[in-house]
Amino acid sequence: MELFDGGKYRGKRIAVALSGGVDSVCLLHAFYAQASDMGITLSAIHVEHGIRGEESLRDMRFCEELCERWGIPLKIVREDVPKLVKEQGGSVEAVARAVRYGAFHSLVEEGGADFVATAHHADDVAETILFRLARGTGLWGMKAITEHGGIVLRPLLHVTRAEIEAYAEANGLPHVEDSTNENENFTRNYIRHTALPAFEKIHGNAAKHLVEFASLAAEEDDYLQRLAEDAIVRVLDEEWVPVDLPDVLFARACLACMRQTAQYGYSRANLEEIAKLRGAQSGKRVMLPVTAVPWRRIAVREGKYIVFVWDFEEEAAEVPFSAEAGFYTRPATFSVREVASCEPSAMQRGGMRRALFVDLDAFPAGCVVRTRREGDVITPYHAPKKTLKKFLTDRKISARLGHKLPVIAKGNEVFAVVGVEISDSVKVTDSTGRRAVIE
Repeated sequence: MELFDGGKYRGKRIAVALSGGVDSVCLLHAFYAQASDMGITLSAIHVEHGIRGEESLRDMRFCEELCERWGIPLKIVREDVPKLVKEQGGSVEAVARAVRYGAFHSLVEEGGADFVATAHHADDVAETILFRLARGTGLWGMKAITEHGGIVLRPLLHVTRAEIEAYAEANGLPHVEDSTNENENFTRNYIRHTALPAFEKIHGNAAKHLVEFASLAAEEDDYLQRLAEDAIVRVLDEEWVPVDLPDVLFARACLACMRQTAQYGYSRANLEEIAKLRGAQSGKRVMLPVTAVPWRRIAVREGKYIVFVWDFEEEAAEVPFSAEAGFYTRPATFSVREVASCEPSAMQRGGMRRALFVDLDAFPAGCVVRTRREGDVITPYHAPKKTLKKFLTDRKISARLGHKLPVIAKGNEVFAVVGVEISDSVKVTDSTGRRAVIE
């Protein structure tokens, strides 16, 4: 009887996460039985958390004796989890898990193994699914226990606890019992000892069917997530989500955008606020959670999109504009560079552009670089004069962006909107002496 096909791990260096319980002992034995034929270099790692006193030390000694008997190298990592909880906060379970997986990653990073194999099995998956369904979850929550992170293997995910126990009995394998596993005050233990067996009475293969459901749900979740991600338009550090996406894709796309800056800090309330923007006017915004960043992140309705963007509070300031080549960093970064030739008609029509070609000598003395102000006007290239506000609106440039774009102006007369347009009075002509590009 084999629990899994070791051929998948041929030639690899595998470290089994060994607790001493029946699951991990069977996993170690299954690798041990196939290691020689498959060219697997086998070792084990045991993490002693300092939680269960003498019982925890008993487990550690058992793992030492078992590995010595089977000739398997064992790495022991000891940590005082209760002390870490007092110092760092959090639950004992969460801190212990972080310590455990930190030890696994360190082992691989230090070259001790290619992968760490854990003994999670089908019943673990089924228990997790029942727990998450009871709390309320979507398809994403069905990714209960998977092989992830590039280093953690879970060869027993399709093996039930009953099959593992039968394997242990057939091979006469010793193990130790964690006394806390019997305490049904812990939700996991109640599901394991009461809820899941009740489902097994309804159908003898309930655990395996829950695992199959989880696998199908995960595939569908991945597919929907790819569709949502593909719908996001990314421009520099901005993400644009179309408001007309189907609800299921819209929500996923928005969640993907929020995760860029708040991996765990967002909530359903944030998503509901964003969804309300679909029926709002352009310019309406909501604040988003951020993690360890001093700036603000917002979602703002702009035309047919919800835009996820950093919202910087710029100081109202202006700097002198020199009709020479140079580099400006406020209110935004751009450069002025002299060039030998250009094609102004091709570069100065329509939309947002990286480059604007100008006649440097046509800028009047006393121009400054600043952001837009009330009363600003511009005479666009080959077009009549209009207010800067109307000009930006006609170009379909959002108020959010319009208020941040640098302009080169004297008084209320704007001669260039960096990245957008120049005034007709500074265009390049046949008589231009000094041609330059503003980028």
